[in-house]
Amino acid sequence: MKHILIIDDEEAVCWSLQRALTREGHSVATAASAEQGFVALKKQRPDVLILDVRLPGMDGLTALTRIRQIAPDLPVIVVTAFGDLPTAVRAVEGGAFDYLAKPFDLQQAIECVQRALVRRPSEEAAPEGVEEVAGLEEIVGRSLAMQNVFKRIALVAARDACVLIVGESGTGKELVARAVHRYSARRERPFLPVHVAALNPNLVESELFGHTRGAFTGATQARPGLLALADGGTVFLDELADIPLPVQVKLLRVLEHNEVLPVGGNQPQPLDIRILTATHQDLTRRVADGQFRHDLYFRLNVFQIALPPLRERVEDIEALAEHFLRRFEPRSLPLLPETLHYLQSLPWFGNVRELRNALEHAAIVARGGPLMPGHFPTFTVDPSGRSPSEQLAASVRSWLADRVRASGATSPNNLHAELLHVVEPALLGEIMRRVQGNRWGAAQWLGLNRATVRKKLAQYDLYQSPPTNAEEEEGDG
Repeated sequence: MKHILIIDDEEAVCWSLQRALTREGHSVATAASAEQGFVALKKQRPDVLILDVRLPGMDGLTALTRIRQIAPDLPVIVVTAFGDLPTAVRAVEGGAFDYLAKPFDLQQAIECVQRALVRRPSEEAAPEGVEEVAGLEEIVGRSLAMQNVFKRIALVAARDACVLIVGESGTGKELVARAVHRYSARRERPFLPVHVAALNPNLVESELFGHTRGAFTGATQARPGLLALADGGTVFLDELADIPLPVQVKLLRVLEHNEVLPVGGNQPQPLDIRILTATHQDLTRRVADGQFRHDLYFRLNVFQIALPPLRERVEDIEALAEHFLRRFEPRSLPLLPETLHYLQSLPWFGNVRELRNALEHAAIVARGGPLMPGHFPTFTVDPSGRSPSEQLAASVRSWLADRVRASGATSPNNLHAELLHVVEPALLGEIMRRVQGNRWGAAQWLGLNRATVRKKLAQYDLYQSPPTNAEEEEGDG
């Protein structure tokens, strides 16, 4: 039996965690403030400490510093409902074992405690301190999905490992790469973003690795490549999937041997860079198709950060809109409730980039007045080229995100019935229109029996007229 200490001022959280961990066979103590927690810590040293960030009196991150002085080897799990990137980084650089965003699943918390109890001694050392860096305000979001992104940035920033950032176009992959660099030990050195798809296809190798004089026609003098220009710093390769196969071989050598061979050269040059990459394409599929080297994929995908599309974090749209509007207009532009609801109802196929452009358009049209739904451009194109089935799945995910957001602190229930109530009337109505009201034909299309179809039509008040004789005769046959 292990002893767990929970420092959190939310009684419901303490009660739930205490009950769940007690069932796992642990003894559990709780404290409602950092000051009470210090008393409990001295009374009985816990094996794991769960610490909330928002506390009355001393905040959790300040308390974490003191706890590290009192018990440097104690694994501390930091939890918060108000996480942002600086909070996540401060927690990790302060020596937190892990970082959980509220609301979290109890099983997730139990598994986190179990990992803390069996950690190896080599994992106890906290990463070197990372100073907070200004200029990261563009990564906006307090949703659970974004808190998990912040946590992963904080975990990997100081590790100097390769990071693959994946997500749809417009989700902010370069912003994440910049954040990883700014919180790393290389932050005083160059950060060089390279959009691979924008490079001349015939000169990609020369652009990245440089060339010697006379290496090819027109090479009148030696020129260092982009990678060499970032020596000591970080290179961000965007649209990674567009790197040609021959160049992929040379890039793998850079990663494996920390050296670069210019085009036309025979003497490798030492190179110290960290490589971050990003793509909106499915790299695993390209590896399977032979379009991307599997060894390079595994070398670049040491740590992955997946960015959620905006439609899956609609609760962040208000904060994002206010952030962008402050940049467009020195005066405050009111965001009316009906306008916010309108923005939250859109699919945003272009994600945050599309939202930013739409807000700028609306700010111009509104001419300093309140933004109205009519001030925004019309969006009809899905640039991802998704099939109707994929679009339907995306709509369901968006509906679910909106439903979870509306439920607030309580967990939603009866989601299956609610979704059917949304989808079934549309499906039944369209089928009945196509079969011209013939319930037997509708049953054939739907793969249901006539009694079920009749019941569902009555449930949704659709086509209440009795069946025709021809329909009954066709059904009897």
